[in-house]
Amino acid sequence: MIGLIFGETNFPNEILKKIKKRKVKYLIIDLTKKKIFRKNKYSYSVSIGQFGKIIKILKENKCKKVLFAGRVEKPNFSKLRLDFKGLYYMPKIIKSSSLGDAAILKEIIKIFKSEKIKTISSLTFNPELTLKKGNYTKIKPKLKDKADIKKGIKILNKLGKYNFSQALVVRNNKVVAIEARGGTEVLLKKCKSKRFRNTGVLVKFPKKKQDLRIDLPTVGLKTLVQCKISGLKGIVLKEKQNIFLDKRKCISFANKHKMFVVVK
Repeated sequence: MIGLIFGETNFPNEILKKIKKRKVKYLIIDLTKKKIFRKNKYSYSVSIGQFGKIIKILKENKCKKVLFAGRVEKPNFSKLRLDFKGLYYMPKIIKSSSLGDAAILKEIIKIFKSEKIKTISSLTFNPELTLKKGNYTKIKPKLKDKADIKKGIKILNKLGKYNFSQALVVRNNKVVAIEARGGTEVLLKKCKSKRFRNTGVLVKFPKKKQDLRIDLPTVGLKTLVQCKISGLKGIVLKEKQNIFLDKRKCISFANKHKMFVVVK
């Protein structure tokens, strides 16, 4: 039995398909705001502050391993429903929250570890959703694009250990914007330009010193469409460290609109 700690995005659905196909026994801890897994008979809708309840569910079902997938938004701590263990653990969670979302997840992993529950990689059942190094489109980066890519990677590598930014946009060798708490969608809206079309690049890498078992940057067709609307020419990912959904549709869209998808 494996415990699936699910948040937003389509990634959890891809995991669920694989697990069902392989007939692996599972249960879902649904942390989504809209409780999107409520129709699944193996799903439990739980508040992130109810650690006692979460741990009880896992142990009663003999779950010694958990897998995190999807985005869990930073909660409003003052409005959380806390149980006894939630009251005990929450001060540590709140303290770590000042260091960014990655720090919150790392603290939760520590809590599970203290309860003898192991966290495994979110890609355990879906290794095919990552990409190897290479150019995946007909269009390849030109010298100008390569300069933008180089600068983007350099800046991301300089960000702090617990910085929540996983992406930035570089256009004409200038950093246009760096991802904030609003995520990549908000970032791309900021970069929309009437002056520049088919220029610039989105670089999306894991956070520095990120725990690669969890919270890997996710890219899908929606991301490519947003890049096109923002006037960008391409997207750059990290080898085997991004979740790449709808691969065929993404590559087809990029080719049609003369964009590139590169993995470094």
